[in-house]
Amino acid sequence: MAGQGQGRLRTKEGLRLTDSAVNEELVDRAGSIRTGEELDLDSLRQHLEPVLGAKVAQLEVKQFPGGFSNLTYLLSSGDERWVLRRPPFGSKVKSAHDMSREFKILSALQGVFPYGPKPVHFCDDHAVLGCDFYLMSYIEGLVIRREYPAALNFSPDQIREQLFNFFDVLSELHSVDLVEAGLDTFGRPAGYVQRQVDGWCKRWVDAVTPDTVNCDSTMQWLQDNMPAESGKASVIHNDYKTDNVIFSLENPMQVIGILDWEMATVGDPLMDLGCTLGYWTQMDDPDFFRQYRTMPSDVPGAPTRAEIVSRFQEKTGVPVDNFAFYFVFGLFRLGVIGQQIYYRFYHGHTKDQRFAMMVKKTDVLQRMSEMIMRGEITS
Repeated sequence: MAGQGQGRLRTKEGLRLTDSAVNEELVDRAGSIRTGEELDLDSLRQHLEPVLGAKVAQLEVKQFPGGFSNLTYLLSSGDERWVLRRPPFGSKVKSAHDMSREFKILSALQGVFPYGPKPVHFCDDHAVLGCDFYLMSYIEGLVIRREYPAALNFSPDQIREQLFNFFDVLSELHSVDLVEAGLDTFGRPAGYVQRQVDGWCKRWVDAVTPDTVNCDSTMQWLQDNMPAESGKASVIHNDYKTDNVIFSLENPMQVIGILDWEMATVGDPLMDLGCTLGYWTQMDDPDFFRQYRTMPSDVPGAPTRAEIVSRFQEKTGVPVDNFAFYFVFGLFRLGVIGQQIYYRFYHGHTKDQRFAMMVKKTDVLQRMSEMIMRGEITS
């Protein structure tokens, strides 16, 4: 099991890592700012002086390397650190990058859900950075991306425990009392499933490029196989995956923070589960799908989608009666997001070369959807 105490980590073989080793290998580090994504530091300092006081004089900015959507920067002054979030440059999808929504959700969850960063300041004055942005607290910890960090040296049992804990926190979010959080009038839960399908289909059409795969069959299938509303309205994250979650360095089994709330709302929790399962590959999935995984979910010990659905039903009391629909929706939605990202690259709105491969990933997601729709993959 993971060890604890004094900023160190003990793996299953008893290896004790020093603080420096833990920091170098496990902590998600900010680095140089990508070309074309620089911030006007003088303008930012002037704006934040009433918020941070004299600390702004020594304010430094770095950029976190991960993510394809909203941009995330580390602000530091001496020993103090904050995180700044802003929309991507060149985005044409305003609703997907709503900083005020993200800030409002985080503010509402304070005191009722312990995993959200603390919101510090919201700015809608575009004279500062040319867009809305907000400041929140920085949470230091372990962020797991495509591979498990070698320093963890987890056994299959530990992987299984950690990933079940990861999904249990999603179930906790779906169990937040909307009235207590002051979110009972936030969003439009009635008709949520239909609006989501219609909305993502429209976004697909708006983001198509000449080299894009045809997704007409998937869009029609989603309309034809849409289930009734679950009847449950919950706070939903809408992009819940391991690289949006922070695990404790002292106990990597424990989730201590959840990031990237820009698409959060109140809606059907089964759609949120489907969004996460859209990321989830498992060991018996086709190689072409596993090749494009974003989480280390196809390793020994990781729970299968069927096991995740069973545990979700147990924790939330919400039955999942049409798994194929939610899974295909999750895949299609990811394909749309990837195509929106690729659209920006295709039209020269960003120079980030990571975006060039998104058109291929969209093709893979469509191929997987077709296998599910044909009944070749059932769980």
